[in-house]
Amino acid sequence: MKTRPHHPHAPHAIPLADQLAALADSVRLRLMRLLEAGELSVGEIGRVLQVPQSTASRHLKALADARWVGKRNEGPATYYRLVLDDLPANLRAVWIAARDSAASAAQIGEDRLRLEAVLADRRTDSESFFGRVGGEWDPMRRQLFGDRFTPAALMGFMPRGWVVADLGCGTGDAAELLAPVVKRVIAVDQNEAMLSAARERLAGVKAVEFVRADLDNLPMRAGTLDAAVMVLVLHHIADPVGVLREAARCLKTPAKGGEGGLMVIDMIAHGRDEYRQTMGHKHLGFSEAAMRRLMKEAGFQATEYRDLPREPEAKGPGLFAAIGRL
Repeated sequence: MKTRPHHPHAPHAIPLADQLAALADSVRLRLMRLLEAGELSVGEIGRVLQVPQSTASRHLKALADARWVGKRNEGPATYYRLVLDDLPANLRAVWIAARDSAASAAQIGEDRLRLEAVLADRRTDSESFFGRVGGEWDPMRRQLFGDRFTPAALMGFMPRGWVVADLGCGTGDAAELLAPVVKRVIAVDQNEAMLSAARERLAGVKAVEFVRADLDNLPMRAGTLDAAVMVLVLHHIADPVGVLREAARCLKTPAKGGEGGLMVIDMIAHGRDEYRQTMGHKHLGFSEAAMRRLMKEAGFQATEYRDLPREPEAKGPGLFAAIGRL
């Protein structure tokens, strides 16, 4: 059962002047109109208002702190809403008076059309999940898995002269770690919300190239990559073998001097079926036997597999690292 949005402060806790000051921004006024129309996540708000998720988060925090909007958690995601009846009478009157002047008629119309498109895309699959929570994915991932598993897995894998692809780069966590130690990183993701977050995070890092593409149809020529990584991606893929095979196509073969391979970091097999609904997972992790079979079917000649150290504070399933070599 869904709960009503939660307001963290008592009605008398915030001076009215501070609450009015929180409205002194045209983006926040547009945001308020959206949240009065329906419940939205940070990622969805960013798409409608065409601002980075970090900007949407900042405005949402100011409005929530001033008690203009409430929020609730559902699984790993946070949703925001303006419920007119939940506002104190004085704030309700202020908002009703300000609502019609929140933006021009043209701007309101454009926001409404984008909102309709965002809501039409709200499906329980991987693409819509990342579109909704792109700006919140890093804290969500830390809550589930901790923050030390990626460097622990990548350590010692990448010589400095390599060209490496971060396949399904998300917000750029792995790309950020790789950029200082390799020649070039090609950060690939099919979701624009994730790529936008990665570009913002890695602005000014010249060693990273961003590419929007499906992982089963990469734009790189055959045999051009020294190595590739896929961090918490494979469980979202309906056809893992197809994606692994496409990664193998792009790797240098031993005959061409290739010494690297594909590193997959993902969840060990688990029974948390709710992840299918809340986060669009296609697979409930992978056993060692399953990973070796998938790698073999994709054309890798050898697979190294090891469980990663589990962080005490991590709430999600355990993780593994598997390296496939041609």
